[in-house]
Amino acid sequence: MKVLVTGGAGYIGSTICSALEDSGHTPIILDNLVTGRVEFTRGRIFYQDDIANVAGLERIFQEHPDIVAAIHCAALIIVPESVEKPYEYYTENVAKSLVLFRTLNRLGCNRVVFSSSASVYDTVPGFMVREDSPLRPGSPYARTKYMMEMILQDFCHAYGMKGIALRYFNPIGADPKMRSGLQVRNPSLVLGKLVNTARGLQPAFEITGTTWPTRDGTGIRDYIHVWDLAEAHVMAVEQFDQVFERLGGGQSYVVINLGTGRGVTVRELVEAFERVYGKPINKVEKPPRPGDVAGAYANADTALRLLGWKAKLSIEQAIADALKWAEIRDRVLHYE
Repeated sequence: MKVLVTGGAGYIGSTICSALEDSGHTPIILDNLVTGRVEFTRGRIFYQDDIANVAGLERIFQEHPDIVAAIHCAALIIVPESVEKPYEYYTENVAKSLVLFRTLNRLGCNRVVFSSSASVYDTVPGFMVREDSPLRPGSPYARTKYMMEMILQDFCHAYGMKGIALRYFNPIGADPKMRSGLQVRNPSLVLGKLVNTARGLQPAFEITGTTWPTRDGTGIRDYIHVWDLAEAHVMAVEQFDQVFERLGGGQSYVVINLGTGRGVTVRELVEAFERVYGKPINKVEKPPRPGDVAGAYANADTALRLLGWKAKLSIEQAIADALKWAEIRDRVLHYE
């Protein structure tokens, strides 16, 4: 089947495209390349355009009328940057998604899988969150994801669409076949920073926040291998209609957590990194960054029940894949 993937030239989107291809499907990539990489689109059907360009979307569906679903990954994603640039984040993530969802509906593409975020959750006792746990998005980035969810839910109720919002926890690693990985040289994601520290590209890894109410004072997260995450998207589009049959009750929108079900602190992640890397790295403790929260980890029972999905790959595998990708990245990607 053909699947439209917005943001398909990015870190997660490109890995989803690889997983779709490995399962026999054809991704149709839509990406403006603001942060995505054209190298991740090679050999694939690719449209360099904005998700809010209605004429561009019309052209895609004229040329590929057999697209059966859309996976919406395109977004700005850096939490501290969102605090500094809320206008850009609300414009790119919310306003443009509003146009995208409306246009998809008008063009007859009414199955949408949305890349949401665990950052929408409030901090709860024990840190484990279910899909119905309290929400309190703590940054402009997180609030854009919450707003996008609400828009999609309202569209599903009003316009005959169906939506699956996948709330990602913390993706790490790279495509195990090394087709793609973190594409930015100065990543905001924690494992990217660990790799850069190990490779001497930054002087020390900053542990931001050491007084959170966790077992060792550092933030707690649910680190999920990006390949596990990608495979969940394939299962979501393959079983899209069955998901709503399993839900019953005429529902048209559902939220599903994607995580390992295990909480790992930042210190524990650093220790795992040093084990895989084989030696210590330089570390420094710093205050929390703007928008940081204590964190959460997933209860992933809904993903198992509705998709038959659960995370398979270990943190150590993700770390090894990230280190391997870092060795070849500059040969795959051509920086100016």
